[in-house]
Amino acid sequence: MTTETLTADRWVDEFARVSNEDPEIQAHGKYYTCSFLLDMEEHQFLIRMNAGKVEEILVDPGPLDLRYQFIIRASAETWRNFGKETPPPMYHGIWSASFQRDMKLEGDLLVLMQNLRTLTRQIELLRQTGVPV
Repeated sequence: MTTETLTADRWVDEFARVSNEDPEIQAHGKYYTCSFLLDMEEHQFLIRMNAGKVEEILVDPGPLDLRYQFIIRASAETWRNFGKETPPPMYHGIWSASFQRDMKLEGDLLVLMQNLRTLTRQIELLRQTGVPV
């Protein structure tokens, strides 16, 4: 196992913990149940949420694991900027990055929109956990 994979695995544990303990996600996440893929170019993370809790995160899932409703796809550089404590302009949210940078929102965007508040908060938590790319 490479050091890079270990870093990704450690990130998974930290991201799940921070998400599950976040008061805002827990206050708004009663119906936050979906599966989505964060494609960070160097790694992909399949995140399965159930009632506002991280049920599972798979690192670099195989083709049979890829059951998700939507994808947030961007370059590793874009994700690194998202993970900064104070992100540079146009890296502070998924909408600004999708309009001005290389971020793409794909799949069932209705599910993304139905969970937008909690998903947005979860992406903001990257500023606490950093990004594994």
